[in-house]
Amino acid sequence: MSSSIPRTAAVAAVVSAALAAGLLAGSASASAEDGAGVRIHDIQGTTRVSPLVGQQVTGVTGIVTGVRAYGSRGFWIQDPTPDANPATSEGLFVFTSSVPTVAVGDAVSVNGTVTEYVPGGLASGNQSLTQLSKPVVTVVSQGNPVPAPVTISSWSVPDAYAPAGDPAADGSINGLTLKPRKYALDYYESLEGTNVRIGSSRVVGATDPYSELWVTVKPWENRNRRGGTVYGSYEDQNTGRLQVQSLVPTAQQPFPKANVGDVLAGATEGPLDFNQYGGYTLTARTLGTVVDRGLKRETTDRQHRNELAVATYNVENLDPSDPQEKFDALAKAVVENLASPDVVALEEIQDDNGAKNDGTVTAGQTVKKFTDAIVAAGGPAYEWRSVDPENNKDGGEPGGNIRQVFLFNPARVSFTDRPGGDATTATGVTGRKGHAALTVSPGRIDPANTAWADSRKPLAGEFVFRGRTVFVIANHFGSKGGDESIVSHHQPPNRSSEAKRLLQAQAVNGFVKQLLAVEKQADVLVVGDINDFEFSGTTKALTAGGALYPAVKSLPRGERYSYVYQGNSQVLDQILTSPGIRHFTYDSVHINAEFADQDSDHDPQVLRFRP
Repeated sequence: MSSSIPRTAAVAAVVSAALAAGLLAGSASASAEDGAGVRIHDIQGTTRVSPLVGQQVTGVTGIVTGVRAYGSRGFWIQDPTPDANPATSEGLFVFTSSVPTVAVGDAVSVNGTVTEYVPGGLASGNQSLTQLSKPVVTVVSQGNPVPAPVTISSWSVPDAYAPAGDPAADGSINGLTLKPRKYALDYYESLEGTNVRIGSSRVVGATDPYSELWVTVKPWENRNRRGGTVYGSYEDQNTGRLQVQSLVPTAQQPFPKANVGDVLAGATEGPLDFNQYGGYTLTARTLGTVVDRGLKRETTDRQHRNELAVATYNVENLDPSDPQEKFDALAKAVVENLASPDVVALEEIQDDNGAKNDGTVTAGQTVKKFTDAIVAAGGPAYEWRSVDPENNKDGGEPGGNIRQVFLFNPARVSFTDRPGGDATTATGVTGRKGHAALTVSPGRIDPANTAWADSRKPLAGEFVFRGRTVFVIANHFGSKGGDESIVSHHQPPNRSSEAKRLLQAQAVNGFVKQLLAVEKQADVLVVGDINDFEFSGTTKALTAGGALYPAVKSLPRGERYSYVYQGNSQVLDQILTSPGIRHFTYDSVHINAEFADQDSDHDPQVLRFRP
């Protein structure tokens, strides 16, 4: 994805702003005061920011190791005679903006300006890429051997991820001297722009629409049984992950399609880049061959007659303009892979004309098209309940008006309708003789709370199964948009989006406590796309006071995930249970997140229990 975004004259503006802010401060080395006779390792220096940033340099020599003729156009050069300092990279990107006229193996001499390009801009918190801009290039000779690659392997990458940021620099690691033998991020930074190589490596992030995949060079690092690498804490970021792209345009050589667990076999070699969408990336001149390891989509067990099966599924901005094939595939998954749950809470159901921003908020056509597809796939004739949002008040794609929707199988479970719920009317808790009830069903929880500004409001519904009332609260918490990535120059990264989810979790937790105050043993399920990990502050706020239990924690650690992001298999979707639900079976049904061909980017979750 990142390689398709051109770097423009805005680079200079970004660098100027950064210098003014003191974020990319550097100082010229004594040996390079006039900018002449500078070697690549002088430009790269021993920190993340060049000591020569902003300076004009002349006569920088190297061998071309890679050429990118699309997206961010330019080429990499490498000094074939390195210094003895492992902290200084011998490779460098030369940003040309136009299609480069050099070839791999050319020996070149380059004049240009040393710049620090921040992919995504300063506000992203990303590290910067040291490069030469506005270059004047002279080809000295052709057909030279490319400097031998540095092999990145399980033994070369440190186990510790990153140093702690400097408190005096707002937690930034930019000014810290690199320790490539101690920290993984320092190790990769010390190879920025260098010709590197990996051997046969397991795929931990499937090929995406932008022609990139993720591998790990550490085969046993938090591995799960399906071949992924599980992200289990903020302190264990999985240091062996590496993004792989190809320097060959896909029109010339299609990028291979790979699923998690497959193997990128043989040697993959090329310069090590840094980009906005994943950080350190091997841009391959030579790409290994994908070996299919036959990953299969999972199928959950069918519920017993006296078990209630409740599922949650983010169907990724579903609306009537989507092709019938998407509806059919999602419906087939509900029927076959999820075994037709009794209740399905859907997230990201869009309104009846999708992203057309004309004030439409109803979603009856969207849901009918989906439920019809379920029947056609051999599933039950689901009925549905929801509350239409106010136009453009719930976030998501402008005009799309995404919302949560309950599907339920009337042959197995009934819905208790209590009228009065709408976009702005809150449902409440009432009770009689120790039995809790909702004042409106379906209804939204505390929609006026600022925690839900520009975000989906929780949808609460009251169901009856075999004479027992079950409360289900469907959620789609605020996204992680605005958070810094784990390759941020701030360590630990700033996760600003957590503040909103914390307030949302507290609101839901408070509502559940109201139900439990009336009926201590009430059956309550909080389900949905929580957009946060099982170990996060969000989850801790949801479970505060013992009101809820994150059912995903009932699974072995290697099976706790519903989403794969940058090679990390992680939890975003959850089902949480009230204390009265003592015995249950939980399943994260892996049918999307690990596959190049996806019907959604999330895996659905299913919980079965006997009320």
